[in-house]
Amino acid sequence: MNELLFEKLDNAYEEMVVMRRYLHMHPELSFQEHETAKYIYNFYADLGIDVQTGVGGNGVVARIKGGRPGKTVALRADFDALPIHDEKDVPYRSTVPNVMHACGHDGHTATLLQLAKAINELREDLAGEYVFIHQHAEEYAPGGAISMIEDGCLDGVDVIFGTHLWSLFPSKTIEYLSGPIMAAADRFEIIIQGAGGHGASPHQTKDAIAIGAQLVMNLQQIVSRRIDPIESAVLSIGSFVADNAFNVIADSAKLGGTVRTFKPEIRQMMEQEMRRIVEGTALSHNCEIQFEYFRGYPAVVNHEAETTFLKEVAETVPGVDAVVETEPQMGGEDFAYYLEKVPGTFFFTGAQPETPYPHHHPKFDIDEKAMLIAAKTLGAAALEYQNKA
Repeated sequence: MNELLFEKLDNAYEEMVVMRRYLHMHPELSFQEHETAKYIYNFYADLGIDVQTGVGGNGVVARIKGGRPGKTVALRADFDALPIHDEKDVPYRSTVPNVMHACGHDGHTATLLQLAKAINELREDLAGEYVFIHQHAEEYAPGGAISMIEDGCLDGVDVIFGTHLWSLFPSKTIEYLSGPIMAAADRFEIIIQGAGGHGASPHQTKDAIAIGAQLVMNLQQIVSRRIDPIESAVLSIGSFVADNAFNVIADSAKLGGTVRTFKPEIRQMMEQEMRRIVEGTALSHNCEIQFEYFRGYPAVVNHEAETTFLKEVAETVPGVDAVVETEPQMGGEDFAYYLEKVPGTFFFTGAQPETPYPHHHPKFDIDEKAMLIAAKTLGAAALEYQNKA
């Protein structure tokens, strides 16, 4: 049956590329993906596939029942874009200013749609049920996964598989990892309220920039001096704003950044240590500092049995040259929420183009042939899982 599926996917590749490029040209930001959701819904509706729209917001879920009883397998793809201006010189460049698919979600969507079409054509000879989860708002917390789960997208599901096309991994490779594969992604905001004044009279002020600079240095020492070096954590200040004339000492400053961790106890420790340093800095400078810590997605933790299963399946997929145990990534993914509810695994499909750029870069692109590899791997996993004891 896998061979028939692979043949159908090979025949669908050109249409897959056309779909991906259309979506690339018409991106929509998180929680605003109304037209994209319609596009996905209409694709399923035209094929006569049972499909539900408005799942948890802009989510779309399609279900295909095989001709014989079996397990229920879910496959997921996300479809939101990013607030980035597309700088690529290609015919399918984004037509929306300052919005682009800079993370491969257009490819994920095209991959899953064509896989669903192929499975639908084979449904009478298949066992079980196949759930195609098209998720909105992966890029912006709280994300779309939570609301879609609450709205029933995992009802009756036995296992879930998902992949991410990865522009910095070689094409024709599948990269997997049991346990934590992507980090918990939190953000924080710090607002310093000092007392401004003339640059010539610093003794009469509470310099918000100087206080902020001290905070930056002290916060960096949490990872290096408070976290066990065997563990993993990242604290990055991404924004430091205190705009004034050259001869004015700032009365306020605003800092923002992100924290990435894998273990819940390290995540908790990072927040506690940050709060302690902020409160101590405010006390030592006799100023007010507001500190807000926003929990984002938890870590993506793959289930061991399903990850081993996926690895073994990937090794049989034509076109896959290497199946590699990867290193954990500090990027975040709300696929984590699905794995908290049902067994499954999330893996990377190498999609490195001739000139690779990292995800979220204005010139980001993928090797589109990776979509075919992703579709075959997800499809084989879905079909073979019916035979898993």
